[in-house]
Amino acid sequence: MPLVRRDDSVLVVVDTQPGFTDHPAMDAAARTTAAHTVERIAWLVRIAGLLEVPILVTEEAPEREGSTHARVKATLPADAPVVAKKTFALTGCPEAMAAIEGGGRRTVVLTGFETDVCVAQSAVTLADAGHRAIVPADAVYTSREDDHRHGIDRMRAGGVELHSSKSVTFDWLEDVDTADTIIGRASADFDVLPLRL
Repeated sequence: MPLVRRDDSVLVVVDTQPGFTDHPAMDAAARTTAAHTVERIAWLVRIAGLLEVPILVTEEAPEREGSTHARVKATLPADAPVVAKKTFALTGCPEAMAAIEGGGRRTVVLTGFETDVCVAQSAVTLADAGHRAIVPADAVYTSREDDHRHGIDRMRAGGVELHSSKSVTFDWLEDVDTADTIIGRASADFDVLPLRL
């Protein structure tokens, strides 16, 4: 499994919206895990922004589920496109696919909600379309653990590479000097390093 090269990567934040991150039916433990996931997503967004990795944000039915979580928005570069989609898989949204394919990059790193539906469908269909689809398993979430595992298993079987937030971060950073500089800058936005949550 080759390294994740930042010069071939696009980061996609899938449906990280209040309707999924803070649903009324979630118990306290689910809310804590979801909040940690949001922090890891925000971390990857901040790192990607500092390394000039293009970022795409999708929102499912924002009129119902709300706009992207404020914590993630706070780390987004101003020019990152935010695309509303009506399909679960982002490959069914022409505007999202144009944003991914416009720069000629073939590696798509997907984070977000929910593991077994929008993330899994997006990752598997991107892999089917010839993209290298990568999912940091600790930066995706759904509120039921068995659904999360099912989504992870489905993606693995569908040719999606499963990584961690830490492995993607350090693949992108490549060397000690870059890591020291970028992590130092990114860490200023976080009370606790999300890789250790």
